Amino acid sequence: MSNQKSYPGDMTDAQAELLLSLVPPAKPGGRPRTVDIRMVINAIFYVLCTGCPWAWLPHDYPPKGTVYDYFQKWTKDGTWVKIHDQLRALVRITEGRHPDASAGILDSQTVKVGTMVSQEVGYDGGKQIKGRKRFALVDTFGLLMMVKVMAASVPEREGAKKVFEKMKESPEKYPRLIRIFVDKGFSGKDFMRLVMDTFGFILEAVLRSDKMEGFVVLPKRWVVERTFGWFNYWRRLSKDYEVLPETSEAFIYIGMTRLMLRRLA
Repeated sequence: MSNQKSYPGDMTDAQAELLLSLVPPAKPGGRPRTVDIRMVINAIFYVLCTGCPWAWLPHDYPPKGTVYDYFQKWTKDGTWVKIHDQLRALVRITEGRHPDASAGILDSQTVKVGTMVSQEVGYDGGKQIKGRKRFALVDTFGLLMMVKVMAASVPEREGAKKVFEKMKESPEKYPRLIRIFVDKGFSGKDFMRLVMDTFGFILEAVLRSDKMEGFVVLPKRWVVERTFGWFNYWRRLSKDYEVLPETSEAFIYIGMTRLMLRRLA
């Protein structure tokens, strides 16, 4: 395929070469893989960027059933996360940093849900929004380290505990992570002590001064807010349209994968 793209979201040759090197090969035995994986990924990027239903994929791409099957398979077996994490390490290396972050920033974003969504939905009294919360842990570049989607009614500290519990399942992915910056919703001496004793992370609250008025850019915390802003690049993430929270998480990882691809190639 040449550099000329059928659609704006399609990968360039350089981006495709990089991403396809990270895609797991077809399993041995059975029928050989005949579908063009590059076109499958381009189709998934199309859904992410335009927000269209799977059934409305243009005919230039492989059949919608084939595209959706790959999306689901790679969501369930963790392929999207593995590809994403490898690209994040490459971005950090190109920035002259260690591939594994030693510090991160944790925050949540409350979003509305589509009318068809009913699982894991709640009401955020502070934001006055019925929907879901995206708890995101990012590094100091704003690159995603972990995301967990829950009902909007989940309190910040409870959501943070679920994030840390998920991280504890794969400690090898965070070998250097020690300090995590948070806002007041995640603060409190008892909670900070619990996190330190249970998960080994040091929480550091970055708080607004009483003298601050209006919108103020706060050190460290602005990084994760910028990441939430990046999510707005992709219409599929403008709301949470997914029946399952795990599907929402997959689209977030895919979005960040596309962003990092554009940086690297």
